[in-house]
Amino acid sequence: MTVCVVEPSAADEGDGPPRAGCAITADGSYAARLARRGDSWFPERWTLDGPEPYAVPLPGDQPEEPGTEVQPMGDGRVLIHRPVAGRHTFSLLYPTGPGTGELPLGGIECPEDTRLRLLPPAPGGERAYALAVGARSSVVWLVAGGGHGPEYAPEYVAEVPGRCSGGVWLDRAGRLLALDRETGGRTRTVVLDLGRGGEMSPLLQIADGSDDRLLCADPDSGLLLIRSDAPSPGQHRLGWGVLGSTLPVRFPECLRLPECVATPFAIQPGQVLTPEQCAVALRCDGAFGSWVGVWRPAERVVRHLPAPEGWLTGAGTWTEEGVLQLPYATGAVPCGVARWTAPRRQADPGTAPSPSREDAAPVPDVTPAPDVTPAPGSVLVASPMPVASPMPVPGAVSVPGAVPVPGVAPARRTTVVLTTAPGLGTAAGLETAAAGLDTAALDRVAAPHPLTSEAPPEPPEPEPGEASVPRPVPLQKAPLGRLVTK
Repeated sequence: MTVCVVEPSAADEGDGPPRAGCAITADGSYAARLARRGDSWFPERWTLDGPEPYAVPLPGDQPEEPGTEVQPMGDGRVLIHRPVAGRHTFSLLYPTGPGTGELPLGGIECPEDTRLRLLPPAPGGERAYALAVGARSSVVWLVAGGGHGPEYAPEYVAEVPGRCSGGVWLDRAGRLLALDRETGGRTRTVVLDLGRGGEMSPLLQIADGSDDRLLCADPDSGLLLIRSDAPSPGQHRLGWGVLGSTLPVRFPECLRLPECVATPFAIQPGQVLTPEQCAVALRCDGAFGSWVGVWRPAERVVRHLPAPEGWLTGAGTWTEEGVLQLPYATGAVPCGVARWTAPRRQADPGTAPSPSREDAAPVPDVTPAPDVTPAPGSVLVASPMPVASPMPVPGAVSVPGAVPVPGVAPARRTTVVLTTAPGLGTAAGLETAAAGLDTAALDRVAAPHPLTSEAPPEPPEPEPGEASVPRPVPLQKAPLGRLVTK
């Protein structure tokens, strides 16, 4: 599975993402959340890798505060972070018969102007990290998995100048961590190599004056989901690129959903060398609340799905087979997973024609200088098709009820199947923004290439009447694939 980060809202920009309904391990085996009982909160662990999901409550001696964070570990224990008067303490929780065991892991003292939060679950599930964001710098801490036993204290890992947000893992080893760093009024994504003491390298720099954030990354295919104002100064748009590619970042027109915000939260894993075939799950927030969108880079359509009742908003995983799993909790079903299978893509050139060369236009420069000529190859291809603006039909997926037993999950099927809401499909053209991968590679093989504004040569046009298919090529050359004829 791919762990993604939810963007910070305008209210807490730069201080980290708002918490999703729950946190899920990188392999999708466990989840953890703060559950509510009356006016009190308690940690709860979900097991997701069995035939049926089930929950185990892990209440402590006293109720938890709403600001408490929980995160599942790969062995089934739950990491809990409790902020109390400038001090942040960490413990591992685990079930012990009728009660809850707790292993203290130490704490971190932070100044008043510093905010500390857990980073998304690391691949492997053995370690957990936290990010402390101060006025001038941000510090990454290893808060679980250091191997020092009961007397363990959090370990300092690295300090990054500037205020950092986000947090996306780029590899399966849990070594490369991407953070969105704000310095000089601009936000750019950097990569920390935790295997080299937090050595920092640039990742995103789409334009000289753009704000660029990394939202999702899939280690298998290298697919990156990005939000940037490079193609439209003053308007942040959702785009995609590929780690290590020399092709430009693209900003599809179909991802510009009117009067709502689309944020990716899961990418289909296992699509090696074919990132354009990865299914991406989007959390859509608008006037009707929150719902789910599904999109592939190879398609020019977003499928809209009604969220299941009680969805732990912003949480979900993909299987390699293309099944989207959304955890939910209701009064009747305290631990459930709704499943939806993404249809396989069928090539139909007539439904979404490719943009023509005549539709190309220069990308506007984001710097306030008149009559700036864009770099060679820096073009924005306009869409030849209109953009639909559907909104989801209010409603929820009904789930059969069950009588919950305290501390024990119901031994019955708690899976529902989502279907695409009628009339909610949207088709639009594809845009290409001037943002490619930098030619200056990092000084190590494991590190990604920073993204810059150099565009590659254009692929040859297919012959009339012949179908275009993506051709997988090595990631370090051009993993996006070119449209070629058979």
